[in-house]
Amino acid sequence: MVQAVEKKAPSLLKLCIQTAIDNIRYMEDVGETDIHLLKEILPHCTADQLMHIERSSQGRDLTSVTDSLWKKFYQQHFGEESLNLVLKRMKQKQVVFKWRQLYEAKLKERDEAQQRSVERLRKLYAEEGVKKESRKIQICSKVPPSNKRSFWGGSGPGGSCSGKGNLMKKARTEFLKSHEVKAHQAMRRTAFQTKPLPSSSVSRPIKPSGSQPAGLSRQPVRR
Repeated sequence: MVQAVEKKAPSLLKLCIQTAIDNIRYMEDVGETDIHLLKEILPHCTADQLMHIERSSQGRDLTSVTDSLWKKFYQQHFGEESLNLVLKRMKQKQVVFKWRQLYEAKLKERDEAQQRSVERLRKLYAEEGVKKESRKIQICSKVPPSNKRSFWGGSGPGGSCSGKGNLMKKARTEFLKSHEVKAHQAMRRTAFQTKPLPSSSVSRPIKPSGSQPAGLSRQPVRR
């Protein structure tokens, strides 16, 4: 026959400790709470919760309980290498700092480094934006007119392309005034003037026919 195992009821102290752990996010000033109770309660805090409790508990130094906790948080957040470097420097200089102070200093240093990185990225992004704007193609505000004369710089609306039209007009004028064009036009005029007329266009004398049409009699010419 299996005997029932009797469970011992938790003491009132254990119940109080567990209640404090369950509601640790609401804890602030610990007042005169015994150190041995705090050693069971505070290890359940996060870094932010522990910071809030220490700052709220004015007039009481909790370093004897929290220093080892801050050392653990330092190692978790900044790595084993950084922890060993701090230990080495404190040993060389023969000084001892509270791990809460070291944690806050390292956290501030990291935040400042991140802020510098953000500012540097923001500056690079702004410079890249300026470069992209300078490389953008300027689009005409109006479509070139269908009239060829107007498009090449004649009268007619040209919108914001008028500058380009003026340049094309100038280039066309210089081309028409060039020596080669004038020589070609002179050669065409000379060739047109000296070209012989076609044989079909030369008038021929009309020869009188030998016979006259029927019904017509020759009449003598009166003098």
